[in-house]
Amino acid sequence: MKNNYPITFGTDGWRAIIAEDFTYDNLYIVAEATARYFKRHKKVEQGVVIGYDARFMSGDFAAFTAEVLGNRGIKVYLSDTISSTPMVSLAIAKRKAAGGVVITASHNPPRYNGFKLKEEYGGAAHPEMVERLEKHVHKLIDQNKQRPRKRKSIEELQKEGIVKKVDLTRMYVNDLKKKVDLGMINGAGIKIAYDAMYGAGAGVIGQLVDSVQELRAKHNPSFGGINPEPLPQHIGPLFDAMKSGEFHLGVATDGDADRITAVDERGQFVDPHRIFALLIKYLYEYRGLRGTVVKSFSVTELVDRMCERYTIPLHITPIGFKHICREMVEGDVLIGGEESGGIGVKNHIPERDGILIALLLCEMIAVREKKLSELVDELMYEYGYHFYNRIDQQVPKKEQSRIMRSFKKGMDSIAGYRVKSRNDLDGYKFYMDNSWLLVRSSGTEPLIRYYVEADSPEKVEKILRFVTTM
Repeated sequence: MKNNYPITFGTDGWRAIIAEDFTYDNLYIVAEATARYFKRHKKVEQGVVIGYDARFMSGDFAAFTAEVLGNRGIKVYLSDTISSTPMVSLAIAKRKAAGGVVITASHNPPRYNGFKLKEEYGGAAHPEMVERLEKHVHKLIDQNKQRPRKRKSIEELQKEGIVKKVDLTRMYVNDLKKKVDLGMINGAGIKIAYDAMYGAGAGVIGQLVDSVQELRAKHNPSFGGINPEPLPQHIGPLFDAMKSGEFHLGVATDGDADRITAVDERGQFVDPHRIFALLIKYLYEYRGLRGTVVKSFSVTELVDRMCERYTIPLHITPIGFKHICREMVEGDVLIGGEESGGIGVKNHIPERDGILIALLLCEMIAVREKKLSELVDELMYEYGYHFYNRIDQQVPKKEQSRIMRSFKKGMDSIAGYRVKSRNDLDGYKFYMDNSWLLVRSSGTEPLIRYYVEADSPEKVEKILRFVTTM
């Protein structure tokens, strides 16, 4: 099989630069391959759900995808407006559909768009599905498959009832009302600053919580010139809002609203590692829920300590929520999470959900009757201080290979700290005393990612400076 196809699938579907590789011709190939996959699905009669984010032309690309599937005789439930990835996932599960598609590039820069695949359970496609789909894609490319000139339009398919516009937002909001104690949140008078980052989460939390101020909630396909990824360097407006002292909690979600980060009432960043750990404690101790914990390879060791104390089984997976999703589908998982802010919880879809996690943080603050900063301090006091940072370096592919080869050879010490052991589950992870470094290539962008955790912020930055200037 060739390895130079213009369409390849990464950790979370197909992503490419709009008008360069993300073109209608390539989208037709991917949509036709998706149609061929779902035509053989046991639930094909129950249709496929398609949604789209706030990116440039995402609505048009979603309608085009629906048209391709509709012309293959597959019933399509097409979102009637911008929709988050969790909305699509929930709709798949509720409708017992064969699966779904989300036109989104998630947190990638504005010039990207993408094609996320969802299985019948509402979560990320397992690698086996992606592999089968890729085979269809490569076969179509080898055959030089072109868009048929004669085909039914989206309007004709709607008239025939093959494509149906649906309100995914209402279904999603009604579902969350049953899963979060909104009475407790609203009764406590919690005030939230929510940074939608011009993404698909805009307008949702305000339908559930009484006191919310939304930031960057207007439709802006260029995302104001930033990557819609809730990292400290991208959420300046949220920091400013929280420093005003008017809010109890600040949260931000990414472009398709499946990832989250937080800022406490003092204006201090609360990274996804700490959010994940706080939720383990809350779900286990205060909601009384049980199950295994699943974390990706780059998540804090704090989780390991908590699971050991609670005697909760812990599973560690490669990077990519699809691996966590499999555990959630096949086992009894209390919570699963990844370093980038994607967290999924029990009794919901086996998928990340930034809005639900934001509401659970609100509920936790209301139930515990403590400020977010106090909850974090409590956690650090119990388990020791853990500090974390990540640096992404954009490098050409040849340079990527050279850098990764150098780490593959191994290191005796890093920034003056002796390496005690390593783990190559996904990239190269080196363990020192009270610290670790993980180096890996991104699955969706031309980047090398450097992840570091240590027992002081100074140590984190020292290690990062060392490895990024080698």
